[in-house]
Amino acid sequence: MRYELLAPEILTAVLGLLVLATGLLLPGRGKKAVGYITVIGLAAILITVMLNFRNEALFFDGVYQIDMYGNFFKTLFVGAALLIFSMSTRYTEFFGQRKSEWFSFMIFATVGMMIMVSSGDLITLYVGLELMTISFYILSAYLLNDGLSAEAGLKYLIMGALSSAVLLFGMSLVYAASGSTVFTEIYQALSVASSQPILIAGIVMLIAGLGFKISAVPFHMWTPDIYQGAPTPVTAYLSVASKAAGFAALVRIFMVAFPYTQFNWNLALAVLAALTIVIGNLTALPQKNVKRMLAYSSIAQAGYILVGLVAANTYGLKGVLFYALLYVFSNVGAFAVTTMVEVETGSTDIEAFNDLGRRSPMLAAVMTVCFLSLAGIPPLAGFVGKFYLFSGAIQAGYLWLAFIGLLMSMISVYYYLNVAKAMYIGKTENTGSFSVPWAGKMALWVCLLGTIFLGVYPGPLSQITELAIGLFF
Repeated sequence: MRYELLAPEILTAVLGLLVLATGLLLPGRGKKAVGYITVIGLAAILITVMLNFRNEALFFDGVYQIDMYGNFFKTLFVGAALLIFSMSTRYTEFFGQRKSEWFSFMIFATVGMMIMVSSGDLITLYVGLELMTISFYILSAYLLNDGLSAEAGLKYLIMGALSSAVLLFGMSLVYAASGSTVFTEIYQALSVASSQPILIAGIVMLIAGLGFKISAVPFHMWTPDIYQGAPTPVTAYLSVASKAAGFAALVRIFMVAFPYTQFNWNLALAVLAALTIVIGNLTALPQKNVKRMLAYSSIAQAGYILVGLVAANTYGLKGVLFYALLYVFSNVGAFAVTTMVEVETGSTDIEAFNDLGRRSPMLAAVMTVCFLSLAGIPPLAGFVGKFYLFSGAIQAGYLWLAFIGLLMSMISVYYYLNVAKAMYIGKTENTGSFSVPWAGKMALWVCLLGTIFLGVYPGPLSQITELAIGLFF
């Protein structure tokens, strides 16, 4: 076996332990060095993943598999982590002496995501999911003197534990029906008897458990409070990486263990996608807090990505991967600006963004471009992503779902432009300019250029996503 292909997971776990030990053993200089150690280490891991991108291997009789599909998402997770660590250099001062622990828990969450996307087995998937989720329980409540953060951590713990129990029960029912937890073996066992009531109940519970992780309606009730109360960099990582990991797991399970040629789950997911898009967008309209508005926006975005899984064809699955990556640039860019405004003003209400266009033209420009991309305005990346998703839905016969997505995309422009209106027209008594550290500027530029480049020239990423989903067809 080529165990060197497991290097990204092993190196990331070692990096998390190293960062934790550095902060504990070197309390003075170590606390200052953990940020540099983390960024350098993650950059090396990103290079490792990219060098091994096309390599494939099966470990432990299919329990764990390395392939281009998993490597695509590992690149996404590590890239998102690098952007978030770069944008949060000033925010981490709020953590005081617990800075190294914050970095290590973020890294451990990344390890969990990596395990999830390469799992070929339900138990391995559950272990990765719990490693990710438990890390986020702690990270959500990391601001000890903030009541909203404590509330976010407690709510996430209770709701997350409930969803994990439902997911685990669903896995046990699937095992009872098939006699295996390995995806390929489940498919082989169920290809003869696919209509067992116990199996249907298991699939429904799997959808419910993973639906919680991706914030799909009606499993979304935790999202607004946790997004608003958690530290903003944690919210950013939760919104892009955790959601992408949930979708990666959903796609692999439903395309390998329960393919649509044998199981008619498409219509159920189509209804969930439509509800998620509609409720997410309509509930975002009256929001006065930018983090809470982004929470409802992320619910709607989950609905758009779910459309690609409903289609379950080349265009649809390409759209899932394409949109997951562009969502990193657009959403992290929006949260980066929100983080810097919060550090300067102490608030994330829309009023805190008043006159940002004059006080910091760069921040206002990045926020506007990222919001327009999330709304699907051409020629930005969000337009191309939605084009793939809706094209896949139309090809699969879900014209009504594509129409709902298009209509709600137009409605979403309203609440995104509410923030732009505050930035360029709103008045404030504060006249000082914003100071953005160099690492934050670099993250902003990467998000801005990524959002524009993927919209203007989507070809290379489109080809990579097509290679990544090749194992499903």
